[in-house]
Amino acid sequence: MEILHPFCIPEIWGGPECTVNRIGDTYRDQLEDTGHYARHNDIDHFAGLGFKRMRYPILWEHHWDDRNPINWNWIEKKLILLQSKKIIPIAGLMHHGSGPRHTDLLDEKFAVKLASYAGRVAARFPWLEYYTPINEPLTTARFSGLYGFWYPHHCSEFSFYKMLLNQVKGIILSMQSIRKINPNAKLIQTEDLSKTHSTPALSYQADFENERRWLTYDLLCGKLNRTHYFWNHLRSTGIGEEELQFFLDNPCPPSIIGFNYYVTSERYLDESLHNYPGYTHGGNAKESYADIAAAGTGCMEGVEPLLKEAWDRYQLPMAITECHLNGSDEDQLIWWKETWEACCNMNRNGPIVKAVTAWSLLGAYDWNSLLLNKDNYYEKGVYDISNGNLQPTILADMIHHLSKYGHYHFPISDKGWWKENVLIEEEAII
Repeated sequence: MEILHPFCIPEIWGGPECTVNRIGDTYRDQLEDTGHYARHNDIDHFAGLGFKRMRYPILWEHHWDDRNPINWNWIEKKLILLQSKKIIPIAGLMHHGSGPRHTDLLDEKFAVKLASYAGRVAARFPWLEYYTPINEPLTTARFSGLYGFWYPHHCSEFSFYKMLLNQVKGIILSMQSIRKINPNAKLIQTEDLSKTHSTPALSYQADFENERRWLTYDLLCGKLNRTHYFWNHLRSTGIGEEELQFFLDNPCPPSIIGFNYYVTSERYLDESLHNYPGYTHGGNAKESYADIAAAGTGCMEGVEPLLKEAWDRYQLPMAITECHLNGSDEDQLIWWKETWEACCNMNRNGPIVKAVTAWSLLGAYDWNSLLLNKDNYYEKGVYDISNGNLQPTILADMIHHLSKYGHYHFPISDKGWWKENVLIEEEAII
């Protein structure tokens, strides 16, 4: 592959999977599951890979205590250590969560409460410049408000949109609160880089979902006005006009639009239910259909065409803010190769894609069931911590090389199985 001018080579960022998620009355913390709180040398290992920036959690649910002042000691030590290693933190305040027990995603005061916490973080760490107040608000709203998987377990369009609007409003108010203390603070917003494919009969549903996938950024950028398709649709579900007007009056475009792309990010809809297991069956008000990963169907487009769609829509700097695949060493390398080369291709006429993020540095637990089952199913990331210690995987060598030289000789040439016409078995989660 042709080597790019250094100015156009994406940076390498990193981040540990850090979801603090509530299901029923139980919270689950991925950093606790992967041992990050207990180990003292994780950041030393991360720094050795050469990251320029790191998505690092200062999560609301983890730090908030209704009865006692916030104890900043642990996170302060970690942020100072990142500084000493010349790694710029991107502070995450909520990651697939619903807030502490005194609130939830349907709380009318959710956004104000999150902004209050954001102000406290900024007051304690006024030098922090980059923030992701809420990771993937659209995804979280779907899983919490439309499908009922996560707290507060609702299953309606109104709940879905209400949760989305509350989160995006929370992002805007949080950045306003942060900028009162640090006027130079910048928003790096993340969302799933998704696309829906379908049979011809379900093209109307795919078209709807392909417009819906942009709602987070349309709201932040002040694009959801009265001529936008979703204005009337949102009003028809019970969302008030004054709620939508807030986003037109308070645009908050990100400094960098972050996209998380997974092997399940592209979907395929098929009305032939008999061809698919029951857990894939769903539908809309008109008809039933199966919703499966597009990987293996032959219609998966891949990350580059989707990034081009995002660039054409927003013309804002972008980054891949999560790059991860659960699989063998070879599969993980191929996934990274495809993502890295796609981002380099995007940058041939200038640095459009600023970075690719090595996500799930410590791996993750039970994401195969969307955290619904506590089976301790572990998938390795850049490190394998299954034995309690950090064991570098082949990805660690690759990331170190890319960080240092801006290129890497990938020892594989095969395309991934996800490009083959072989359907995958997704975990039954419902």
